[in-house]
Amino acid sequence: MNSETTISTAILKYKEELPRKVTLVAVSKTKPNEAIMEAYNAGQRVFGENKIQDMVAKWEVLPKDIEWHMIGHVQRNKVKYMAPFVSLIHGVDSLKLLKEIDKQANKNNRIINCLLQVHIAQESTKFGFDHSEIRALMESDELSGLSNIVIQGLMGMATFTHDQEQVRAEFESLNNLFTALKDTPETPNFKPHILSMGMSGDYQLAIDCGSNMVRIGSSIFGARNYS
Repeated sequence: MNSETTISTAILKYKEELPRKVTLVAVSKTKPNEAIMEAYNAGQRVFGENKIQDMVAKWEVLPKDIEWHMIGHVQRNKVKYMAPFVSLIHGVDSLKLLKEIDKQANKNNRIINCLLQVHIAQESTKFGFDHSEIRALMESDELSGLSNIVIQGLMGMATFTHDQEQVRAEFESLNNLFTALKDTPETPNFKPHILSMGMSGDYQLAIDCGSNMVRIGSSIFGARNYS
């Protein structure tokens, strides 16, 4: 999937196929600027990166109307590099990280939007809060004092398995938590409306289970260029 026609066709396919309420995040990690511009010229404006240094390098030279989403695990000492421009941070998995994002957002006179990552998979390698930790965080006095972040919802990654019933159960579990959170009163830094779950292999199931943001990479750009 290296030609402009193929990338453009993939973008147009997803824009036609996805329900209007579902945001497509084109996962451009490891991909060159030329590939991103092919998707951009097909109308895509939301791109996801998993390494802050790569995202910064792309932000510096690519069109400024691109919304950059940080979808990978975030190290606190690197938040300052993306704080001037990042649109949404998907993988917030600790209160310490939220505090650092708030601190760096304040330095840049910005409000940074975040999703809380919930650990729903059976794989121990995935990051995230568990359900009880999410509820404790929502009731935390420390959270209420963070004025330069807004928690816009939840993100989760299902187990990498062919067992579709297991994946469905994990997605439904996250949707149930999301629904419960939406029933709690909004605050200045807590306005839940995004449920980010689903990737190239399971996005349709994720949408069936309530996702309104999907992260798709290889089906648009082809195999990763890992070196």
